[in-house]
Amino acid sequence: MRPLPISPETAQRLAKELNVPLEHLMHMPQHILMQKLAELAKQKTDETTKNDAPDSGNSSPE
Repeated sequence: MRPLPISPETAQRLAKELNVPLEHLMHMPQHILMQKLAELAKQKTDETTKNDAPDSGNSSPE
């Protein structure tokens, strides 16, 4: 299996974001990488949605 065709900077950033060693990332099958990226995107979307949720009305705007 050949290494992924991504730049070194992208590989370092992905390894950090996915919390995997750089060597594992470079030899990871492409379909597994895509699955992990989808999970990461969903997690970030969920965090953003949770942070953007309005308050439950406990604070009064006085």
